Amino acid sequence: MIQSLYEPFRHWSDGGSVFLLSDTHFDDSDCKLMDPNWVTPEEQIKIINSIVRKGDTFVCLGDVGNAKYVPMINARRKVLLLGNHDARGAYKKVFDEIYAGPLFISEKILLSHEPIHGLTWCLNIHGHDHNGTEPYREDCKYLNLAANVCGYTPVNLGKLIKKGILSDIVGIHRVTINQATERKRKREGV
Repeated sequence: MIQSLYEPFRHWSDGGSVFLLSDTHFDDSDCKLMDPNWVTPEEQIKIINSIVRKGDTFVCLGDVGNAKYVPMINARRKVLLLGNHDARGAYKKVFDEIYAGPLFISEKILLSHEPIHGLTWCLNIHGHDHNGTEPYREDCKYLNLAANVCGYTPVNLGKLIKKGILSDIVGIHRVTINQATERKRKREGV
């Protein structure tokens, strides 16, 4: 169980791991325009299922493509954050949970389809950028999981956290306290 997740999302890790991937674009004919080496849906499913097990949760950060491939993913629970190519109604039968817009799943983790800039106090895990060349700024921490950028390989959220990906992020509460302390020092002339 990933205890650092907010309570409404802890069940994702109950009895298994949480895996994240974005922009599978199953059967999307435009994929070869974005990346001439784009793999077939069957190849993607094979890669996903080589990592994701029956007890795990699979979170897609948007732009699924053809819904017929989703039931082929091994996961016990499937979660979708809608992307710019997704229509909620098309996926109601194949995903257990569907969210529209960015989603804070813990104090320091924001899931979104598109990258969100200017957040110094969290990790933004996203997709959408198929070139991997999004002009990232020093004031933000990102992880781009667009399928073609990360080798079509889902990333284990628990392992990311254990490896320390959040260790250099000062949470919003600490940022707020530090700012208040600094204002007080200035008022007091310290």
